[in-house]
Amino acid sequence: MARLKLKDLKALNDDDLKGKLSELRGELSKIMVDKAKGTIKKDSGRVKYIRRDIARILTILRERGKKEEGEGKVNGK
Repeated sequence: MARLKLKDLKALNDDDLKGKLSELRGELSKIMVDKAKGTIKKDSGRVKYIRRDIARILTILRERGKKEEGEGKVNGK
């Protein structure tokens, strides 16, 4: 899978982001299991980037959640 760019992630809706998130978490868990078994492949360097992509997606989802929460408040209080 190619590296995810912030611009591309922000263009996706919440359902697509959640799908990407579960896909990345699955990929990360597979790599971590291989690492624990000692049968790690050359994908071991991708762990860093997968974790960052997961963090990017979670950040976008939280920002959107706060934005919706803020719109429901009266006078910004």
